[in-house]
Formats: sequence, C-alpha cells, structure tokens
Amino acid sequence: MRRASGPDSLLIIVPAYNEEGAVGEVVWEIRQVMPEVPVLVIDDCSSDCTAVVARVAGAEVLSLPHHLGLGGCVQAGYRLAYELGYQYVIRVDGDGQHDPRDLPAIFEALRESGCEMVIGSRFLDGPEQHTSFLRGLGIRFFRLVLRPILGKPVRDPTSGFVGVNRAALEIFSRSFPLEYPEIEALVVLQRKAFRFAEVPCRVRPRRAGRSSITALKSFYYIIHVLLGVFVNVLKYDGRPRRR
Repeated sequence: MRRASGPDSLLIIVPAYNEEGAVGEVVWEIRQVMPEVPVLVIDDCSSDCTAVVARVAGAEVLSLPHHLGLGGCVQAGYRLAYELGYQYVIRVDGDGQHDPRDLPAIFEALRESGCEMVIGSRFLDGPEQHTSFLRGLGIRFFRLVLRPILGKPVRDPTSGFVGVNRAALEIFSRSFPLEYPEIEALVVLQRKAFRFAEVPCRVRPRRAGRSSITALKSFYYIIHVLLGVFVNVLKYDGRPRRR
C-alpha cells in the first residue's frame, strides 16, 4: 500500500466479509469512477475467496488474521490510512449496495464543507426503496434518539457510505465502535465538537449473498446501539460544542 501524497489524498476502503460474489464488481466500479484513487479492501478473515477476487479486480487487500466484525474491520482500514498519511477516507461496503457514482459528491462535500464526516444518505431525495420494514423502523427510531444529542437532524444515521477527513481519521484510528458502528461514531464526533453533513446517494439491492441482520439481531442491534450511545453521551465533558 503506497503512502499518501498531496493535500487532497483520498483512500477508498471496502470492508468485506465473505463477499466474493460482489466485491470484485464493487472494486471495478470504484476504479471506473475514480481511477487514480487507491482502493483498499479489508478482508475480515473471510472463509471464501474475497481477498483473491478483490486483488484480481485491482484493489489492495489488507487481510485480517482474525474475524473482528464490521467495526474492527473499518478501524483497521482507518488506522492504516492514518499511518500512511491520507487526508480523506471514504468507506464503501463490499456487498454492492453503495453506488460508486456518488463517490465524487461525498469527496467534494468533505473538501468544501470543512465537516469532519460526510454521510451518503438514502433519504434526502425521497423514500428509499431498498430498505426493509424493520430497518426502516430502526432508522426512524434512531433519528428521534439522535436529534437532541447531535443538535441537528440526521436523515440516515445507519448509512455505511461515509467519508471522513484527517481530524476524524485520527480519532477513529485510536478508538472506534466495534459493532454496528455508524450511530455510535456520530456521537463520538459530537463529543469532539466535530461536524457532519449529508449528501444524497443511491442504494441498490446487494449483489450477492444475504444480509446477516435477522429480526432477532435487529432487536439486539437497537439495544446494543442505545447502550453505546448513552455511554458516549455520559462521557461528554461539558465543553461548548462547535457548530
């Protein structure tokens, strides 16, 4: 993996676990949209050929020796990006649901807005068609929970299509929620008085396999994330928050 160069250096990371059926096309599409930007697939100790398929498609691959889960996988990518000097990182999930054609808009918002995080939101341009009923309920619930904590609304708090700048990268390379990290990461940023913005993005059906989020796991997700949110809120030290 090459070191960053220039003030606008960008790395695209793709966390993937057993995504051999989708990750190759994800990498190919990213390279069509942003051919000069390095792509790093973080293989979370997959039992299939995810790493091989990603390399053949043209990505660099960081193969984890143990299965860390999504949060640990993303943090490994953030830490490597920070150590290599990258100024910006955008995460694209390995299942093909994120449309790489939206990458330039996220990157432009990161550079122009000065926000530490930019979220690709499914809901800014109307209702999202590829969201399950249970996930939709969870998203609406966490919008209500996060509104008073963040001091502003967030339309898509569970989106994994996320870009961060170097200030956020420094924080996340040292500490990052291990399970279902998207919502807790927003609260962590709020504690640091960092800002976020949302831009419209498209979401598609996953290219292969199936989601691991069952009805039972959805209930666990809500409880787990609520606990994480309130723990992070309690850590807030009372300093004025920047807007």
